[in-house]
Amino acid sequence: MALVNADAAQDPPKHGPCAADLPAPRNRHARNGRFIRWPALNTLARSSTFQTDAPCPAPLPAAALEQTFLHARTFNQFTDQPVTDETLQQLYELAKWGPTSMNSQPARFVFARSAEAKARLAVAMAPGNAAKTLAAPVTVIVASDTRFYDHLPEQFPAVDAKPMFEGNAALADTTALRNSSLQGAYLMIAARQLGLDCGPMSGFDPGKVNAAFFADGRWKVNFLINLGYGDATGNYPRGPRLSFEQAAVLA
Repeated sequence: MALVNADAAQDPPKHGPCAADLPAPRNRHARNGRFIRWPALNTLARSSTFQTDAPCPAPLPAAALEQTFLHARTFNQFTDQPVTDETLQQLYELAKWGPTSMNSQPARFVFARSAEAKARLAVAMAPGNAAKTLAAPVTVIVASDTRFYDHLPEQFPAVDAKPMFEGNAALADTTALRNSSLQGAYLMIAARQLGLDCGPMSGFDPGKVNAAFFADGRWKVNFLINLGYGDATGNYPRGPRLSFEQAAVLA
């Protein structure tokens, strides 16, 4: 579900929506401005099949790149502005379109918001992460479904892939971890594009999180993301990044 400014045109695109059709990211200082929904795009985003019939070769505008990557930060503190159920559903409906191996989609998301859920999480957190997790509007437990392959017959009908994973626990575990990690990253990118801020964390005891939230053993935690509208006063100075020459090879 995309958000557009109330003053923008409401006619949906004549072809399948793509990056060039989406509205420019909203200004971080206008989060409380008036926005309305684009019904046609909402319907498409929430559907199980989302086909486009036009290529989208143009790069995204600079503002979109800045909001998603260049100016985005890892947030340790958030304002008290709540993240609504509607926003969380919108977030998933956008992030779900990120590709996974064989369309396996092993990630499962627990949006922990209640005091009771946060208390269960806090005892599993590393000391430096407990307070900010309790204070964040939402903490997303990014987990993987160990039986993700049960959905393959309907999600990837092109190949009978379920037996491949059902009979090979090591392959299933590796596939679930790798692709749920991808999906967690898609969720963060989608969150930033919707005007939210993120604080991903791996400083926690996975055994305690699994015991508290996934006692039956089918889902397993991968990592956590604090989510909300960021308070920049809690940010550390931004760290550098490796150069292309340090991190990449042209082979």
